[in-house]
Amino acid sequence: MQFKTDTKEKFHVITVNGASMSADMAAELSDLLLPYLQNDVKNIILNLKELQSLDDIAAEKLVKLQQKFYEKNSSFVICGIQKPVEEFLDSVNLLEIMNTTPSESEAMDIVQMEEIEREMFGPLSPEGGT
Repeated sequence: MQFKTDTKEKFHVITVNGASMSADMAAELSDLLLPYLQNDVKNIILNLKELQSLDDIAAEKLVKLQQKFYEKNSSFVICGIQKPVEEFLDSVNLLEIMNTTPSESEAMDIVQMEEIEREMFGPLSPEGGT
């Protein structure tokens, strides 16, 4: 699976290039993203605009990856989820625990708001709230 990375001042936008994601691909994504937690810019926006399907294990790995970022006081917002993927995540009761937005622009806004919250109030909870 290929990924496109676009680095901004406060976050990295990672776009998944491909129509499906297996457990192995999700593990590859995790291996790519976890080192960002060691950088000055730790926040991730994961754009899934091309993704049309993923398996159960890949979905669970995404949730765990997102939780790891919040545990390390960093944002991880998923955007661009297509209808089939959204329906699948909802059917396996994972969508409601993920931090998602329809667009990359909204994801950028969330990351910036969470940065402000961390500066004002300290670390955020894993669910993204204070």
